[in-house]
Amino acid sequence: MSVISAAERRRPAVGDALVEVLALAGRRLTHLRNVPGRLLAITLNPLITMLAIGYVFKDAVIVPGGGSYPEFLFPAALMQVGLAGIAPTAIAVATDLNGGLTDRFRSLPITRPAVLIGHSLGDLVVGLIALVITVASGLLVGGRVHGDVFSLLGGFALLVVFLYAMIWVGILLGLSLRNPEAIDGIGAVASLGLSFLSNAFMSIELLPVWLRPVAEWNPVSSVTTAVRRLWGTPVEATGGFPTQHPGVVVAITLIVTLVVAGSLSFRKYRTIK
Repeated sequence: MSVISAAERRRPAVGDALVEVLALAGRRLTHLRNVPGRLLAITLNPLITMLAIGYVFKDAVIVPGGGSYPEFLFPAALMQVGLAGIAPTAIAVATDLNGGLTDRFRSLPITRPAVLIGHSLGDLVVGLIALVITVASGLLVGGRVHGDVFSLLGGFALLVVFLYAMIWVGILLGLSLRNPEAIDGIGAVASLGLSFLSNAFMSIELLPVWLRPVAEWNPVSSVTTAVRRLWGTPVEATGGFPTQHPGVVVAITLIVTLVVAGSLSFRKYRTIK
């Protein structure tokens, strides 16, 4: 008769952990039905970008290569879904902490990583819905994708990975601050600041000389440039390493962001008091 150690009895099976993750992700989606404003908060900025900036200034902004401004702005608007999701994710995490729900989760016989992973997957589904809404709006005002199906899927895959990385940034922010008001302010500054200090709305070549290096090394610029190249949208003809090799910068940035934000989030969750 084999003897099973206490550690082995506590160790969850892979299937059990997967069920826990899916159940917690489903809780996040159920919560969305009760608080639909969270989807609006993620979708509003990208919609304003495409419908207001893209339509109003389509004849006023010079695009590299003389292309269409709505097409130039289309990848940037989709990128903004990821930035806009930071604050709502962080506020949801902080609300669970302040309301005692996190303590109840920690008292249950479930794996602790499942709580954060389930939270991230639930918010990823919300972000994907926001992406679909933004795509439909962008196509209505002139956004287009040129290239084959692999380029189309490659661009969307990059946007989804960026979205997921920003969700983990939001989780870390919520675990660190725990103050919804402070999170809301920081999230707005981060979303607007990273967008305007990049090539999202205009070519880096049109920015002041002293600001160009900041915009060029902004990871948001690399994500937007990589998607534009995949979708056949005109991009800057000249520039430094990030402009010429956006894929390399994006890969390094997103991997580092996921690893650092994820590991720090799990550590903070384990040490919550």
